[in-house]
Amino acid sequence: MQGPDLLFCYGTLQFDAVLEALLKRVPERTPSSAPGYRAAALAGRVYPGLVRAPDSVASGVLLTDLNYDEWEILDAFEDVRYELREVALSADKSGWAYIWRGSDIQEDDWDAEGFQAQHLEGYATRCARIGTRLAAGLPKGE
Repeated sequence: MQGPDLLFCYGTLQFDAVLEALLKRVPERTPSSAPGYRAAALAGRVYPGLVRAPDSVASGVLLTDLNYDEWEILDAFEDVRYELREVALSADKSGWAYIWRGSDIQEDDWDAEGFQAQHLEGYATRCARIGTRLAAGLPKGE
């Protein structure tokens, strides 16, 4: 699919190591936020899901220069558990975000600092294997 111009990243895609592992580069980005959403912790998962939350504001970054192949990789990486939707962002902007479609949402917000300290290295290593497969047009695998 041809991606839209701006991708709002609120979870693991905020980290250079994950972007580098999947895309072989770190795209240009700017800080951003999505009012009315939160990055929710998910049961049994180290990554979050963006969900509606009227009194919350999800913090993240806006990737501004993804190319077609990179959109393809990210779409395959996020797969059917997420739905790509346009969302209103801060500063009267809009962008696209992968919205969580599952039902295993926790009451707590996702802990980005905890993820970075405890899971980032192993997660990025796994993403590098997945990214290589996706770039070659193969299924994500595990």
